[in-house]
Amino acid sequence: MPLPGSNTADKFIVDRRRPHRNSDVARTVRRARDRLAQQPGGLVFDRELLKQHARAMAGSVTAIPLMVLLIAAAGMFAGVGEDMLVWALITVTCYAGLALVARRADRDDSGHLDVPRTRRLFLAAHFVSGLGWAYFARLGCGECQLDEFPLIKAMVLLLALAATALIASSLRGALAATFAFPVAAYTLVGTHAWRPVDMVMVTLLVGSLPFFTHAAGLINRSSLMLLSFRSERDALVAELATAKAMSDEARLRAEEANLAKSRFLASMSHELRTPLNAILGFSEVMGKEVFGPIDNPTYRDYANDIHASGQHLLNLINEILDLSRIEAGRYQLIEEPVNVAAIVEDCCHLMELRAGSKDIRIVQRFETALPRLLADERSIRQITLNLLSNAVKFTPAGGEILVRVGWTAGGGEYISIKDNGAGIPADEIPVVLSAFGQGSIAIKSAEQGTGLGLPIVQGLLAMHGGEFELHSRLREGTEAIAIFPAARVMEEFPALPTRRADRQRR
Repeated sequence: MPLPGSNTADKFIVDRRRPHRNSDVARTVRRARDRLAQQPGGLVFDRELLKQHARAMAGSVTAIPLMVLLIAAAGMFAGVGEDMLVWALITVTCYAGLALVARRADRDDSGHLDVPRTRRLFLAAHFVSGLGWAYFARLGCGECQLDEFPLIKAMVLLLALAATALIASSLRGALAATFAFPVAAYTLVGTHAWRPVDMVMVTLLVGSLPFFTHAAGLINRSSLMLLSFRSERDALVAELATAKAMSDEARLRAEEANLAKSRFLASMSHELRTPLNAILGFSEVMGKEVFGPIDNPTYRDYANDIHASGQHLLNLINEILDLSRIEAGRYQLIEEPVNVAAIVEDCCHLMELRAGSKDIRIVQRFETALPRLLADERSIRQITLNLLSNAVKFTPAGGEILVRVGWTAGGGEYISIKDNGAGIPADEIPVVLSAFGQGSIAIKSAEQGTGLGLPIVQGLLAMHGGEFELHSRLREGTEAIAIFPAARVMEEFPALPTRRADRQRR
């Protein structure tokens, strides 16, 4: 029975998804859009790289100024003079301006970040910070008389180049904007001296600028790849979250619809059985001619047919209602200590007449001294009768049915009913275990059932915390096993001591 407003709910679920979400065209368009968004020139990626650069520069706000101060202190100790203090002040001030630009960009929202303007501000701030290094490249050391001072300056510039290449790799052109002018200044000073060592250092410094620029470009491409992977991961997570939410909502709606159906059928027990009982009673009275003979034998046959059809319909309704009550959670178990072997034996006696009509032999093999089981006796009888009825139905004349009751490996108890009938194909076992499901052999058989016996067995065993197993081979037979857990097996308490036993023990 459909729930009220189910059509509206269906439309609501569909509308939450993108149009034609599962079509090939939609998937192709989405992949193309993702590839375009993941290109290096994409606006989203440029904003993310600028944010990374801002965070890197803001995080290194103390590293480079601290290095500058250490170099200035070493220069003062070597006797360079007050020029080192002037250089340190200029350089720290320039890097303070760069840090201010970085903090402002880091605080801005990524969605409202002006990429061209922020890039220009960063490049300008890097160029200004490079003026301090240019001043350092022009420094001399006349008073300290150190011949290695140009070599020391080159090493310091190389160290600053390497540090900036690592820190500012997220912004293309930042390294060149910072050190192009300082390298040019050092080249003018070094080539003016015309010493071999100065020429070597100039060559090394000039060659290091494109080398570190290339290294920074490689790091930049790695950052782009990581951003691309992160974007793909986020998109995949979003897709999975949306699919899971829709699946959960659809599952809940299906469960609610199934529960409503089960509750409806369970509540219709009285309304369905009352008129059917009247039909059965009146047809039986007419068939047995209780109030007088029926002159026309055809009418008497009709009355018997009505009674047989009504009895079949009553059994079908009972099974449907039992399954509905189980699914709706309205089937109540009356748990008490029961002897499983005794119940199964009674059920075998009930089925002997029907089995005897087909010349089928029922063999019973029960383990002795089985303890009692805390279970619902009516449920165990229904489980056993359903399994025995199926075995008798699909066992050919002259066949044999083996019924066993015993221990499981885990300490529980089981009921096994095995026949040597036609068997069930392996691909049809899930079908016969579903509600109203029937295999090909059952469809061809003259004794067709409702297909509810095994689902009822599964439901009753699940309520007991047990399991149901069905093993079958085509043309070899079928074995149905109902397993009850060890938690329901009741242990025997020791006998209470008597006074005579106490006197003998003393």
